[in-house]
Amino acid sequence: MRMNCKRIMMPLGVLLFGAMVAIACSNSESETENTGDGDLLAENVTVRINPNKTRVLRNPLNGWVLYLAREKNETFWEERGYDHMYVPDLAKYVKVSDYASSCYLRTNWKTLEPQKGKYAWDDPNSDISRIIKSVHDRGVRIAFRVLVDGRDQTQNTPEFVFDDGCKWYNNENNKCPYPDDKVFQKHYEDFVEAFGRQYDDPDKVDFIDGYGLGKWGESHAMVYANNENKFPVMEWITALYARCFTKVPLVINYHRMLGDTYQDSWQETVPPDAEPLLNIAINNGYILRHDAFGMSGYYKDWEKSIARKWRYKLPIIMEGGWVTDTHRYWYFDDAYRYREGHPEDVRKGEFEDSMLECVNTMDFRLGETESWFEKAFSYVQRFIAEGGYRLYPDMVSLPVSVNGGQDVTIVHRWRNMGWGYCPTNIKAWNQKYKVAFALLNDNNEVKKIFVDEQSDLSTWLKEAPTTYTTKLSMKGVSVGAYSWAVGLVDVTKDNEIGLEMAVNQDDNLLNSGWLKLKTITVN
Repeated sequence: MRMNCKRIMMPLGVLLFGAMVAIACSNSESETENTGDGDLLAENVTVRINPNKTRVLRNPLNGWVLYLAREKNETFWEERGYDHMYVPDLAKYVKVSDYASSCYLRTNWKTLEPQKGKYAWDDPNSDISRIIKSVHDRGVRIAFRVLVDGRDQTQNTPEFVFDDGCKWYNNENNKCPYPDDKVFQKHYEDFVEAFGRQYDDPDKVDFIDGYGLGKWGESHAMVYANNENKFPVMEWITALYARCFTKVPLVINYHRMLGDTYQDSWQETVPPDAEPLLNIAINNGYILRHDAFGMSGYYKDWEKSIARKWRYKLPIIMEGGWVTDTHRYWYFDDAYRYREGHPEDVRKGEFEDSMLECVNTMDFRLGETESWFEKAFSYVQRFIAEGGYRLYPDMVSLPVSVNGGQDVTIVHRWRNMGWGYCPTNIKAWNQKYKVAFALLNDNNEVKKIFVDEQSDLSTWLKEAPTTYTTKLSMKGVSVGAYSWAVGLVDVTKDNEIGLEMAVNQDDNLLNSGWLKLKTITVN
């Protein structure tokens, strides 16, 4: 049902990122009172709701992203100790997956399609199928990057592509395709189309890293057959992924060497075509990702300017850059924040950089996860409390007795405790998440749902409470007693609850995700 809705933005002042939000709330679990807002709301009562700042919310494009080992199957969890990670701050063992919203798998084309038209996901006994199943069994979504360039690695493109005449570079034992080769593009299009048919499912997949070209799939040190094809290749591959993934968000790196041919991968001078290349991906619906957080010499003014330009327009997927057991991070990082032998310094630097850029996700990378839990767990907890988006209604004013067919008014105010934002504005989501109110029977079954079509969750920012005054019709509601409930629904799934709210589970939060508010009698 569509509702008439008036949205009121409260005064913002200056946003202070990194400060904890001061939330005024009742000491009791809930409180009701007369609103005193004139005749319109004279019959309403107000429910005040306390926020929850600690519970892990497994919402999409939000929270911690756990990195998987591509060559592993479900044995990964025990072999890495991820099902039995000791946390000194808690003095107990935990499961790392309990803190994650999604798992990121960097794999390659050859693994996913070892033979033409034969896909690893169709074989439940393949390692890739088994590790993906282990992710979903833990209630976590998967995310992918598919590599084709095998420099510094094994061959990442299947041999049948070269057998069909694809031109390549590197050496006999590790062929890398030119991304502008027409044979490569034809076979890769067939693969991405099949990939999309299998994984364009937001219930199971959080995002797709939709480029995968260049060294390590990071879109730098590119080798083209013809360097004039830099822009056509970007147009081709981003349009391809956008055509095949319409429901799952696509991400692109926003570093200065995007698509560039400079073979040392990095230079101080920003190539003049860096932002135009990035804009091609953004125009095809991509969101932002960067893999050098915490690296002061790599994440610099240009990258910061891109993050500022797109803040609260596109979410940022964060990856830390320093590998603390191999990189001399204490020597090479030009901000001099890090001490030798102290990976917790790097964790702190990554957290601070992420806070400044208002990222939506942070990473538990292979080889780095242990230090997050053993030496920097306070930052794990802080990101859960402060990072990404944490949405909840702190006040709902609603009627508790109405006549059948009557129009009623609800006033509701929403807050975001996170420094990120809920990206309902992106192309893949297309405003599919909305505020909704429900009438529940005595068995907590939903009997009626009212969707607030005008609610825009992407505008809910930290320290900027948003108030809506909503009118709805009770026409068609049978006489009887009900309970009001509120939730954040997915309108593409028959208005099922789509997002978890940052409220306490013992404050009448149902397993279905609806938050019960007050009883109502329909006369």
